[in-house]
Amino acid sequence: MKVKKYVAKDMPEAMEKIRQELGNDAVILNSKRIETGGFLGFFTKKNIEVIAAIDPDTQPKKKIVRQGQEVKKQNTPRRENPVDNKENLKTEIDEIKKMIANMNRTQSSPSEEYPEGLSSINDFLIDQEMKEDIRLQIMKNLLKRWYKEEGETKEEKELLSWTYEELDSLLNGISFGGVSYNKKFLNLVGPTGVGKTTTVAKIAAKAAIKDGKKIAFITTDTYRIAAIEQLKTYAKILNAPVEVAYSIDDFQKAKERLKDYDFILVDSAGRNFRNSLYVKQLNEVIDFNDEMETHLVLSLASKYRDMEKIIEQFNLIKIDKVIFTKADETDSVGAMVNVHLASGIGSSYITTGQNVPDDISESTKEMVLNEVLRRKKV
Repeated sequence: MKVKKYVAKDMPEAMEKIRQELGNDAVILNSKRIETGGFLGFFTKKNIEVIAAIDPDTQPKKKIVRQGQEVKKQNTPRRENPVDNKENLKTEIDEIKKMIANMNRTQSSPSEEYPEGLSSINDFLIDQEMKEDIRLQIMKNLLKRWYKEEGETKEEKELLSWTYEELDSLLNGISFGGVSYNKKFLNLVGPTGVGKTTTVAKIAAKAAIKDGKKIAFITTDTYRIAAIEQLKTYAKILNAPVEVAYSIDDFQKAKERLKDYDFILVDSAGRNFRNSLYVKQLNEVIDFNDEMETHLVLSLASKYRDMEKIIEQFNLIKIDKVIFTKADETDSVGAMVNVHLASGIGSSYITTGQNVPDDISESTKEMVLNEVLRRKKV
């Protein structure tokens, strides 16, 4: 079966094109109104798109008869198996459906032809795994500015500055900054392997050494003996006690024993985030109350779609802020922007290594944007 797409100003014009090329036996498979030409939705023309098809077997074949040559009597055509015909027809219909679906997808995607300078910015945002809706919003605003401010005369550094300003505007209203000690407990939750215990130690060291707080630890990570020993090592260096809680009763008793301390850090168990029972079990061990602030630890070395799933799994718990770890282990950190804008949750810290108490910085909007844009090679 021969299938072809035609674009015309109206249906009569499309039908004429189809008749001329495919003949009167052609059939219309699909038709729809489309907009063509223009740039980013401006100056477009309304046309109609028609998908037509013809079965080559239905087209009459002319037999050329030479002078003096008899026309041989045609043999009776062999009957084909009806089952085979049905299967062939089904296969062809499935292929046509796929073709139409692909064409519709292509038509629905926005035009992304940008001037050379902005094309480089667009490629960079894609490389940083920026969500498509966020990226398109940025590029739309940059394009408007390009025409207003003669963008073709600007150097790439200035275009990057425009991008910074667009991102800065998008992140307005998002909360940034580390712990303020307004609450006595800081609870870190998250999947396994994101560096919760090391991050707990870094925050504790800052609280004890720089801010002069009397600190203590509670760990609910009873699934990994190594995690408890690691935390005890950090606690010994900081001269801080460690309580282990296996249940909500243990947690309450630990709170009572540590009531004289200024700031208590809770290191929760790291489990498979795809298991929703993990989050439910946290509620059975940890007392989430007004005295506690909860931060979700996410690794920038993971995929953004995994981060989305993690945030979704933890919706049973009020997440106050996010901590981004392992910024030094990836060249793509656009997920920070995605997380902030998709969830509305701010961030408290960004970590860049394993050294305690170093390799951690309080998150600010400027720091997030600099972490993203400094990866653009100019």
